[in-house]
Amino acid sequence: MANDKVESFLAVGSFVVVGASTNRDKYGNKVLRCYAQHDHPVVGVNPRADEIEGLPCYASLLDVPGSPRAVSIVAPPAFAQQIVSDAVASSVRHLWFQTGSEDAAAIAAAEAHGIEVIAYGPCLLVALGFCDV
Repeated sequence: MANDKVESFLAVGSFVVVGASTNRDKYGNKVLRCYAQHDHPVVGVNPRADEIEGLPCYASLLDVPGSPRAVSIVAPPAFAQQIVSDAVASSVRHLWFQTGSEDAAAIAAAEAHGIEVIAYGPCLLVALGFCDV
């Protein structure tokens, strides 16, 4: 079942990384770069950056233009509830909690709003393949 969810998530084709980081050693940066390496349109969410790795970055999920549909979360679990709230308000259809970002209550809230969730499992870097260059 996890593979079906991953395929469904990746089929969306454009992505948002909440918790994008300017530090290339952090997973928030690696996940952003991974999407870019695979030529997927991607933007970041980080309240302290306007651009990361040459890609646009926004202060919150609510600031991302258009209608973001697939979001990777690479933020501490303490922020998960707010991220899910913003995702619901933004009509996000898919959330992928990367390892270490999971919060059971936030995941349950997302699922209760009909959002397809990937959590406690595969990592985007493995699913897509990441070259740390």
